[in-house]
Amino acid sequence: MTLLPIPVGASHARDPLSIAKPFAGRARSYMGLLALSVLLGGCAIGPDYQRPQLQTPAQFKQIEGWTQAKPGDVLARGSWWQLYGDAELNALVERLNISNQNLAASEAQYRQARALVRGARAAFYPSLSSSAGASRSSQGSGSSNTTTTNGGVSNSYDLSLNAAWELDIWGKLRRSLESSRAGFEASAADLAALKLSLQAELVQNYLQLRVLDDQQRLLDATVAAYARSLKLTENQYNAGIVPKSDVSQALTQLKSTQAQAIDLKWQRAQLEHAIAVLVGVPPSELSIAAREQLPALPEIPVALPSQLLERRPDVAAAERRVIAANAEIGVAEAAWYPDLTLSASGGYRGSSFADWIDLPNRFWSLGPQLALTLFDGGARSAELERSEAAYDQTVAQYRQSVLDSFREVEDYLVQLRVLQQEAVIQQEALDAARESLRLIENQYRAGTVDFNSVVNVQATALNNERSTLSLLGSRLTTSVQLIAALGGGWQGELEVQEQKQEDR
Repeated sequence: MTLLPIPVGASHARDPLSIAKPFAGRARSYMGLLALSVLLGGCAIGPDYQRPQLQTPAQFKQIEGWTQAKPGDVLARGSWWQLYGDAELNALVERLNISNQNLAASEAQYRQARALVRGARAAFYPSLSSSAGASRSSQGSGSSNTTTTNGGVSNSYDLSLNAAWELDIWGKLRRSLESSRAGFEASAADLAALKLSLQAELVQNYLQLRVLDDQQRLLDATVAAYARSLKLTENQYNAGIVPKSDVSQALTQLKSTQAQAIDLKWQRAQLEHAIAVLVGVPPSELSIAAREQLPALPEIPVALPSQLLERRPDVAAAERRVIAANAEIGVAEAAWYPDLTLSASGGYRGSSFADWIDLPNRFWSLGPQLALTLFDGGARSAELERSEAAYDQTVAQYRQSVLDSFREVEDYLVQLRVLQQEAVIQQEALDAARESLRLIENQYRAGTVDFNSVVNVQATALNNERSTLSLLGSRLTTSVQLIAALGGGWQGELEVQEQKQEDR
């Protein structure tokens, strides 16, 4: 049940002074009421936001030089993909930023959240409306309030201007705006997180495509070498130097390697299709030519700025949802307090269209309106309980996001370090395999070993060549994942630090 006191006012004032005098007197009273409401409005119902307590390490386990800092997701990340030194990759990422459809959908959601903030802010201002109408009715003969025409039918014409202003005494509107603004910032962080994720996906696909190109060149060169070996073996067989089994082995080795080379083509095509969709075009409209040079593996600094982890947009979005949920508690608590609205209206009302807009037909009304819900069956208590539970949920999700972000950075740090160590050993194995292949081929030409020994060494050398390339691809992919886990690069922040040092 809601109590709605009738606004104080007057109507059908026939003298301009009779309108102005009571209006001025009541206006002074309402100005005092307004001043009181402003003073009361200095405090908003509900808890002020406090960042949830987190148990975070002072530095990363897998690397030294890391310290904990404050969130800074708004800091510039720079074009981190340029670290790989590939102009075609740079162009593809720029196309993704413009044409990706998932990104466009997220950007539209971001604009929706921005509009909600504008809508919440509009509630702080008075609303103004106007109306005009004409009616024709009939009523009992005992009434004399209106002028009647033939048959007891009356005409009524109305033209009015109405204003209303809800005073934010208890901070309900402010908490609502705070929640909408936090939701808007969370949407902006979601947009940044999606953009970073899509960029990282494209860069990884492109790097893997280039590694496949290198593997294709390796297999093509190996097929050519095996074809020459088959020709040599056939010549030796025709000369009666080697048995027929050597020719069969050489042919088997050649065809097996040709099959491996063909198998790479569908893998490369699928990566190219994935890149096409990421940049917003059908696969048939994008073709990436093979190239001999692989992108450079970036050198990631050992002492990375601590702000990078906290610039992760997904962590920022999680915290902003905590802010929004905290503000919603204030909105729910404010429902227990009365709403105060100042309203005013004025216009003309008459029974004759000819003298409708005339001074004697002018009316006005001005007064406060206080509304308080006395009984709602526990709806407000339930809403407050729901808001508090929603806040606890967002806090837990925020803490989990932080823990996951630390885990991801630790994972990619140790993976990149171990892969680097593995690459050193793998390169040594590759060098030994190449040397072994050179020696065994010379021995075969001299007739000191059989062809089966050559085949085994050739297979070992090829496996080591491919393992080395696969390992390089893993290192490139892990470097992208680490950069993404750190929030999208560090060169922009390093430039700021260098500028500060120069200013000193």
